Amino acid sequence: MAQKIIIDTDPGQDDAVAILLALASPELEVLGITAVAGNVPLALTELNARKIVELAGRADVPVFAGCDAPLVRKLVTAEHIHGRTGLDGVDLPEPALQLQPQHAVDFIIETLRRESAGTVTLVPVGPLTNIATAMRRAPDIVSRIHQIVLMGGAYFEVGNVTPAAEFNIYVDPEAAQQVFGSGVPLVVLPLDATHRALTSRDWVGAMAALPNRCGPAVASWTDFFERYDRAKYGSAGAPLHDPCTIAWLLNPDLFSGRRINVEIETEGRFTTGMTVADWWGVTGRPANALFLRDVDRDGLFALISDRIARLP
Repeated sequence: MAQKIIIDTDPGQDDAVAILLALASPELEVLGITAVAGNVPLALTELNARKIVELAGRADVPVFAGCDAPLVRKLVTAEHIHGRTGLDGVDLPEPALQLQPQHAVDFIIETLRRESAGTVTLVPVGPLTNIATAMRRAPDIVSRIHQIVLMGGAYFEVGNVTPAAEFNIYVDPEAAQQVFGSGVPLVVLPLDATHRALTSRDWVGAMAALPNRCGPAVASWTDFFERYDRAKYGSAGAPLHDPCTIAWLLNPDLFSGRRINVEIETEGRFTTGMTVADWWGVTGRPANALFLRDVDRDGLFALISDRIARLP
């Protein structure tokens, strides 16, 4: 039986690849895609989500717009990485797929109440505002979540938006604090793992050569945001952060890590948004997350290549 998931996202080129990977995988039943403000404002993230779903030929998957700002802070965006639209690269047409009228948070709550307890996994690959808001509004849903598999945080790789913080956590640390303190089983794909998921020119070329529309789109998106990461990190390619969440659901053996305690810093002068990961177990605080540190890069890209090739 397919795993039931809700993808919570702020597309984002790597978000787009994560969505395509999920939609191409029969092991997963995508109940819906919920958009949140993050890489770009909400009006663009929900539009981008609809464009991606339509590109994949999956108009049966509903898209919902959620929170347009963090719980208590001013929104920080990342157009300098993802471009003005958040999805710069290939120019996708205006989607025919309509936005659902229901708020994303209400959809999350309704779905978790409707589906059998412990059968729905949440996959947030942006700021955690929608997830935290749902938990605050409907505390009864927390015990019904099977697990949360998220992209966010860092320990050995420290920060990518500040010296101490990864972007998704930094944008809404109060939301992250809510989620990490919820008691829901967490699987965390931090920069420590995702920075090892580097594209290559050969792989981008192989995507561009696929005889479908999704492969060349992935190549175009990857080529766009590679420029920023190559300049910043001096690496040969760019990390595909968000697809790691979907890949973990499909094949967790591609990843390795530890169950540890992770706390979210919300008050630090220089460290707001830091994931305080007790990798060495020095605090005695109970583990609340499987914190992944490494990935089989070749296995990951073989999986992505296989699934993208199945799409229209």
